[in-house]
Amino acid sequence: MEWKLFAHLRDTAGDETVSVDVEPGATVEDALTALVEAEPPLRAELFEDGELAEHIRLLVDGEDAFAAREGLDTVVTAETELALFPPVSGG
Repeated sequence: MEWKLFAHLRDTAGDETVSVDVEPGATVEDALTALVEAEPPLRAELFEDGELAEHIRLLVDGEDAFAAREGLDTVVTAETELALFPPVSGG
């Protein structure tokens, strides 16, 4: 499964995508754990006090994981598209 990363998360990981392996029946939380194991520098960018930072947007197949799905408990498959967006500012 692949994570798509945007803005400075892409820079931190050194690529716009990171492939991770998860077991059948895995959740977004499992895939997120695999992501930070594969790219440890992302941990500081994604988590605050051991929780996914509130300002990070997590999409599952193009939908907000928390508004449209079951958040970190959303079950994923090898075909699930996961994406992380940090806050972006500019003018």
